[in-house]
Amino acid sequence: MESLIKFVQDEFVTKKEFPEFGAGDTITVYYEIREGEKVRTQFFRGVVIQKRGSGSSETFTIRKMSGTVGVERIFPVNMPALQKVEINKKGKVRRARIFYFRGLTGKKARIKELRRR
Repeated sequence: MESLIKFVQDEFVTKKEFPEFGAGDTITVYYEIREGEKVRTQFFRGVVIQKRGSGSSETFTIRKMSGTVGVERIFPVNMPALQKVEINKKGKVRRARIFYFRGLTGKKARIKELRRR
């Protein structure tokens, strides 16, 4: 049964091409918002907390600070409204899911940047 589901996902679900990113990276996600008849593009910039799932059910969670309040948003990779993903910084973390990041404030909440060559 699992192989049948995987086959259908691979054959019929179109996968969008996004750059490779992981936990600790700072990214900007551009997505469409529909308000009645109007369509506008909005962006969400923050740190990737986790990537989970595989195939068409893959999702990633982004966290940003809005004032003093932390805001998290979960984006499915196959969301039709998703337009593009930009990588702003590559972060150096030692875990695949950085939930401990939620409890950090101030200088402790910094993530070391990986230098690109």
